[in-house]
Amino acid sequence: MKSFTFFLGCMFLWIGNDRALLAEAAKPNVLLVVADDLGWGDVGWHDGVCKTPTLDRLVREGIELDRHYVQPVCTPTRTALLTGRYPGRFGPHALAPSNRRALPIGTATLASALKSLGYETCQVGKWHLGSRPEWGPNHYGFDHSYGTLTGAADPWKHTYRKGPFLRTWHRDEQRLDEPGNATELVAAEAVGRIRQMRSPWFLYVAFHAVHSPIDAPEKYKKLYEGQRFDDDPIRHDSRLRLAAMAAQLDAKVGEFVSTLEEIGARKNTLIVFTSDNGGLESVRNVYVSEVADSPLNSENAPLRGQKNTLYEGGIRVCAFANWPGKLAPRKHAGVMHAVDWFPTLASLVGYKPDHDLNWDGIDQWSALTKGSHANDGRAIYIAFNNGEAILHDRWKLIAPHNRKPELYHLADDPYEKKNLAQREPDQVARLQKLLTEHKSKDVANLPKDLEGTPN
Repeated sequence: MKSFTFFLGCMFLWIGNDRALLAEAAKPNVLLVVADDLGWGDVGWHDGVCKTPTLDRLVREGIELDRHYVQPVCTPTRTALLTGRYPGRFGPHALAPSNRRALPIGTATLASALKSLGYETCQVGKWHLGSRPEWGPNHYGFDHSYGTLTGAADPWKHTYRKGPFLRTWHRDEQRLDEPGNATELVAAEAVGRIRQMRSPWFLYVAFHAVHSPIDAPEKYKKLYEGQRFDDDPIRHDSRLRLAAMAAQLDAKVGEFVSTLEEIGARKNTLIVFTSDNGGLESVRNVYVSEVADSPLNSENAPLRGQKNTLYEGGIRVCAFANWPGKLAPRKHAGVMHAVDWFPTLASLVGYKPDHDLNWDGIDQWSALTKGSHANDGRAIYIAFNNGEAILHDRWKLIAPHNRKPELYHLADDPYEKKNLAQREPDQVARLQKLLTEHKSKDVANLPKDLEGTPN
């Protein structure tokens, strides 16, 4: 009898341990890839000008996020992605590209949340949430980090603008100098981490591509041999460099996928891809760099506007989610914003914060897996340093600080050709009220400890 009791005890212990192991194994790896300044019309799946076969395939085999919104520029979008909160909640400096610390030390991030559940965490590439080492990724939940702390890097010299943040290439916030193309180095580091990290892991790869300075190795330019982008040789070269850089980005994502397949981790890895904002259709190179200007650059058509604007071309971006066997292929027309990823992934892996994190985002996992649009009733608030926009019930209000508001009915006019503000004063008033409610939650002043710090 004692032996039988012992046997039953061992069996129940084994079952309990087995369930625990199964629960642990069920936690997926998360690969978050963020492109920089990628335009709506730069990708193949939007019939764009660039060769992006890997991304096109991942879209076909995953969920195309057709109405995925972000902020008009980089620092604010990265703030939203990692915190689940609109960037204005942290102060006016988080509403624009900034070298200042975007988040107070101790802010709960997607990385710190996953780390608390046993995830190994790594950030690779562009940080742009604070350009001093003491404001770097390792202070916000990342076990490992590599790349630049600033918002841009010359693809060959890894330099930023003249000043205190000219060189911030680093590993784990320790300055590092090494030769090589930035996109190649970032991708190689990411591939190495995919091979080395124990599951479950969270890898955030923030490419510098296709941000200015815009250039790529010759092998990617040769992909467009015989193709003429413009009769003007300077404009042709400009678009060729953009197309090559996008093709290089695509190839590097392909390396991530093939590495996951090689080590048997593909089926347990959720890949999320987004751009941080829309593309710039023409851009000067203002960095310490020998790369030429880009007078013919990204495409956002048929969307109106581009980076630095509140029109769709600045804030509705190329995005998808791909997880074999878990996310059925389709186009998802529901509205999402970058702030949704933290609560969505938290729900997926079972993270429960011990206090209210004041998320502006919502859990979208049911919408992604079941095709529900039940969450479309909430408003999306997008603040910028020169105005705000709010989307609600298929309407969109843009409220510039120095001009009259503009109103668009996106269901009928997705390309924002008809400003209905004068014809629909009641809708303008309704949306302005919603906008005021959201804006009241923003922090109006720069945090005291950041006063006098260089931007």
